[in-house]
Amino acid sequence: MGDEEVKLLGVWASPFSKRVEIALKMKGIDYEYVAQDLSNKSPELLKYNPVHKKIPVLVHNGKPICESLVILEYIDETWKSGPSILPKDPYARAMARFWAKFIDEKCLPAVWKIRRSQGEEEREKAIEEATEHLVTLENELRGKKFFSGDEIGLVDIAANFIALWLVVVQELVGIELLTKEKFPRLCEWTDDYLNSSIIKETLPAKQKLLDRFRTMFQQTK
Repeated sequence: MGDEEVKLLGVWASPFSKRVEIALKMKGIDYEYVAQDLSNKSPELLKYNPVHKKIPVLVHNGKPICESLVILEYIDETWKSGPSILPKDPYARAMARFWAKFIDEKCLPAVWKIRRSQGEEEREKAIEEATEHLVTLENELRGKKFFSGDEIGLVDIAANFIALWLVVVQELVGIELLTKEKFPRLCEWTDDYLNSSIIKETLPAKQKLLDRFRTMFQQTK
Protein backbone atom coordinates (compact mmCIF):
# COMPACT_ATOMS: atom_id res chain seq x y z
CA MET A 1 0.00 0.00 0.00
CA GLY A 2 3.01 2.25 -0.35
CA ASP A 3 1.62 4.03 -3.45
CA GLU A 4 -1.56 5.16 -1.71
CA GLU A 5 -2.46 8.80 -1.13
CA VAL A 6 -3.57 9.50 2.43
CA LYS A 7 -4.36 13.06 3.41
CA LEU A 8 -5.81 14.47 6.63
CA LEU A 9 -7.54 17.84 6.72
CA GLY A 10 -7.46 18.96 10.35
CA VAL A 11 -6.83 21.55 13.05
CA TRP A 12 -4.01 21.04 15.54
CA ALA A 13 -6.11 22.09 18.58
CA SER A 14 -9.05 19.83 17.74
CA PRO A 15 -9.50 16.61 19.76
CA PHE A 16 -11.37 15.20 16.77
CA SER A 17 -8.45 15.77 14.39
CA LYS A 18 -6.06 14.29 16.92
CA ARG A 19 -8.16 11.12 17.13
CA VAL A 20 -7.46 10.47 13.47
CA GLU A 21 -3.75 11.25 13.77
CA ILE A 22 -3.46 8.82 16.67
CA ALA A 23 -5.11 6.06 14.64
CA LEU A 24 -2.94 6.69 11.58
CA LYS A 25 0.21 6.57 13.71
CA MET A 26 -0.93 3.42 15.52
CA LYS A 27 -1.28 1.76 12.13
CA GLY A 28 2.01 3.13 10.83
CA ILE A 29 0.36 4.90 7.87
CA ASP A 30 2.20 7.67 6.05
CA TYR A 31 -0.07 10.66 5.51
CA GLU A 32 -0.05 14.30 4.51
CA TYR A 33 -1.45 16.69 7.10
CA VAL A 34 -3.24 19.72 5.64
CA ALA A 35 -3.90 22.36 8.33
CA GLN A 36 -7.23 24.14 8.09
CA ASP A 37 -8.44 27.57 9.20
CA LEU A 38 -12.09 27.16 10.19
CA SER A 39 -12.67 30.92 10.14
CA ASN A 40 -11.76 30.84 6.45
CA LYS A 41 -12.64 27.37 5.17
CA SER A 42 -10.56 26.17 2.26
CA PRO A 43 -12.02 25.12 -1.10
CA GLU A 44 -10.54 21.67 -0.41
CA LEU A 45 -12.49 21.30 2.87
CA LEU A 46 -15.72 22.51 1.25
CA LYS A 47 -15.17 20.10 -1.63
CA TYR A 48 -14.48 17.05 0.52
CA ASN A 49 -17.04 17.74 3.26
CA PRO A 50 -19.84 19.75 1.61
CA VAL A 51 -22.45 18.45 4.09
CA HIS A 52 -21.00 19.55 7.45
CA LYS A 53 -18.04 21.64 6.26
CA LYS A 54 -16.07 20.45 9.31
CA ILE A 55 -12.79 18.74 10.12
CA PRO A 56 -11.43 16.14 10.27
CA VAL A 57 -11.62 14.76 6.77
CA LEU A 58 -9.52 11.78 5.72
CA VAL A 59 -8.90 11.60 1.98
CA HIS A 60 -7.83 8.15 0.82
CA ASN A 61 -6.92 7.93 -2.86
CA GLY A 62 -9.16 10.90 -3.59
CA LYS A 63 -12.14 9.58 -1.63
CA PRO A 64 -13.16 11.60 1.46
CA ILE A 65 -14.32 10.09 4.76
CA CYS A 66 -15.83 12.46 7.35
CA GLU A 67 -16.66 12.32 11.09
CA SER A 68 -13.86 11.21 13.40
CA LEU A 69 -15.45 8.00 14.75
CA VAL A 70 -16.39 6.90 11.24
CA ILE A 71 -12.83 7.62 10.11
CA LEU A 72 -11.37 5.54 12.97
CA GLU A 73 -13.42 2.52 11.93
CA TYR A 74 -12.46 3.05 8.29
CA ILE A 75 -8.77 3.14 9.18
CA ASP A 76 -9.09 -0.04 11.23
CA GLU A 77 -10.93 -1.89 8.47
CA THR A 78 -8.68 -0.67 5.64
CA TRP A 79 -5.22 -1.15 7.15
CA LYS A 80 -4.40 -4.37 8.99
CA SER A 81 -0.93 -3.23 10.02
CA GLY A 82 -0.40 -2.24 13.62
CA PRO A 83 -2.75 -2.94 16.53
CA SER A 84 -6.51 -3.24 16.07
CA ILE A 85 -8.50 -0.18 17.03
CA LEU A 86 -11.75 -2.09 17.49
CA PRO A 87 -12.07 -5.54 19.10
CA LYS A 88 -12.61 -8.58 16.88
CA ASP A 89 -15.51 -9.93 18.94
CA PRO A 90 -18.85 -8.52 17.63
CA TYR A 91 -20.26 -7.82 21.11
CA ALA A 92 -17.05 -6.10 22.24
CA ARG A 93 -17.10 -4.03 19.03
CA ALA A 94 -20.68 -2.98 19.72
CA MET A 95 -19.77 -1.97 23.28
CA ALA A 96 -16.78 0.03 22.04
CA ARG A 97 -19.07 1.92 19.63
CA PHE A 98 -21.55 2.49 22.46
CA TRP A 99 -18.98 4.06 24.79
CA ALA A 100 -17.38 6.16 22.04
CA LYS A 101 -20.83 7.51 21.20
CA PHE A 102 -21.51 8.13 24.91
CA ILE A 103 -18.38 10.28 25.10
CA ASP A 104 -19.38 12.32 22.03
CA GLU A 105 -23.07 12.70 22.82
CA LYS A 106 -23.00 13.01 26.63
CA CYS A 107 -19.57 13.88 28.04
CA LEU A 108 -18.30 16.44 25.55
CA PRO A 109 -21.52 18.52 25.42
CA ALA A 110 -21.72 18.50 29.23
CA VAL A 111 -18.17 19.87 29.58
CA TRP A 112 -18.75 22.59 26.97
CA LYS A 113 -21.96 23.51 28.80
CA ILE A 114 -19.84 24.39 31.86
CA ARG A 115 -17.81 26.75 29.72
CA ARG A 116 -20.94 28.41 28.26
CA SER A 117 -22.94 28.58 31.49
CA GLN A 118 -24.10 31.97 32.75
CA GLY A 119 -24.35 32.54 36.48
CA GLU A 120 -23.56 30.33 39.47
CA GLU A 121 -26.76 28.27 39.40
CA GLU A 122 -26.43 27.38 35.73
CA ARG A 123 -22.75 26.50 36.17
CA GLU A 124 -23.45 24.24 39.17
CA LYS A 125 -26.10 22.41 37.17
CA ALA A 126 -23.68 21.95 34.26
CA ILE A 127 -20.93 20.69 36.61
CA GLU A 128 -23.39 18.23 38.15
CA GLU A 129 -24.29 16.87 34.72
CA ALA A 130 -20.65 16.51 33.65
CA THR A 131 -19.78 14.84 36.96
CA GLU A 132 -22.56 12.30 36.49
CA HIS A 133 -21.16 11.29 33.08
CA LEU A 134 -17.61 11.08 34.42
CA VAL A 135 -18.84 8.79 37.22
CA THR A 136 -20.27 6.50 34.53
CA LEU A 137 -16.89 6.37 32.78
CA GLU A 138 -15.09 5.87 36.10
CA ASN A 139 -17.21 2.78 36.74
CA GLU A 140 -16.62 1.48 33.20
CA LEU A 141 -12.85 1.63 33.77
CA ARG A 142 -12.83 -0.48 36.94
CA GLY A 143 -10.49 -3.46 36.65
CA LYS A 144 -9.00 -2.24 33.35
CA LYS A 145 -5.94 -0.22 32.40
CA PHE A 146 -7.62 1.24 29.32
CA PHE A 147 -11.24 1.26 28.22
CA SER A 148 -10.29 -1.37 25.66
CA GLY A 149 -8.38 -3.53 28.19
CA ASP A 150 -4.60 -3.70 28.22
CA GLU A 151 -4.10 -1.65 25.05
CA ILE A 152 -5.41 1.62 23.67
CA GLY A 153 -8.47 1.20 21.44
CA LEU A 154 -11.44 3.08 20.00
CA VAL A 155 -12.91 4.33 23.28
CA ASP A 156 -9.54 5.53 24.58
CA ILE A 157 -8.89 7.44 21.37
CA ALA A 158 -12.37 8.97 21.56
CA ALA A 159 -11.71 9.92 25.19
CA ASN A 160 -8.62 11.98 24.38
CA PHE A 161 -10.80 15.02 25.10
CA ILE A 162 -11.04 13.95 28.76
CA ALA A 163 -7.30 13.32 29.06
CA LEU A 164 -6.23 16.78 27.90
CA TRP A 165 -8.96 19.16 26.72
CA LEU A 166 -11.10 18.73 29.86
CA VAL A 167 -8.08 19.59 32.00
CA VAL A 168 -7.55 22.75 29.94
CA VAL A 169 -11.21 23.80 30.13
CA GLN A 170 -11.46 23.31 33.88
CA GLU A 171 -8.27 25.31 34.43
CA LEU A 172 -9.53 28.19 32.30
CA VAL A 173 -12.96 28.35 33.95
CA GLY A 174 -11.51 27.88 37.45
CA ILE A 175 -13.06 24.62 38.63
CA GLU A 176 -11.77 21.25 39.84
CA LEU A 177 -13.76 18.52 38.16
CA LEU A 178 -11.39 15.68 37.31
CA THR A 179 -9.48 15.05 40.56
CA LYS A 180 -7.80 11.95 42.00
CA GLU A 181 -10.10 12.10 45.02
CA LYS A 182 -13.27 12.00 42.93
CA PHE A 183 -12.07 9.96 39.96
CA PRO A 184 -9.03 7.82 40.84
CA ARG A 185 -9.41 5.42 37.90
CA LEU A 186 -9.97 8.13 35.31
CA CYS A 187 -6.91 9.97 36.61
CA GLU A 188 -4.81 6.78 36.42
CA TRP A 189 -6.12 6.19 32.90
CA THR A 190 -5.20 9.78 31.98
CA ASP A 191 -1.63 9.29 33.20
CA ASP A 192 -1.23 5.96 31.37
CA TYR A 193 -2.80 7.39 28.22
CA LEU A 194 -0.75 10.59 28.07
CA ASN A 195 2.47 8.65 28.76
CA SER A 196 1.91 6.29 25.83
CA SER A 197 4.55 7.07 23.20
CA ILE A 198 2.12 7.61 20.28
CA ILE A 199 -0.21 9.76 22.36
CA LYS A 200 2.70 11.80 23.73
CA GLU A 201 4.03 12.58 20.26
CA THR A 202 0.59 13.35 18.80
CA LEU A 203 -1.31 15.48 21.30
CA PRO A 204 -0.36 19.15 21.61
CA ALA A 205 1.48 20.50 24.65
CA LYS A 206 -0.88 21.51 27.45
CA GLN A 207 0.46 25.08 27.64
CA LYS A 208 0.05 25.60 23.90
CA LEU A 209 -3.54 24.38 24.14
CA LEU A 210 -4.18 26.59 27.17
CA ASP A 211 -2.96 29.64 25.27
CA ARG A 212 -5.10 28.77 22.26
CA PHE A 213 -8.29 28.20 24.27
CA ARG A 214 -7.70 31.26 26.45
CA THR A 215 -7.66 33.36 23.28
CA MET A 216 -10.77 31.61 21.97
CA PHE A 217 -12.66 32.12 25.23
CA GLN A 218 -11.75 35.82 25.32
CA GLN A 219 -12.99 36.27 21.76
CA THR A 220 -16.37 34.72 22.58
CA LYS A 221 -17.07 36.77 25.71
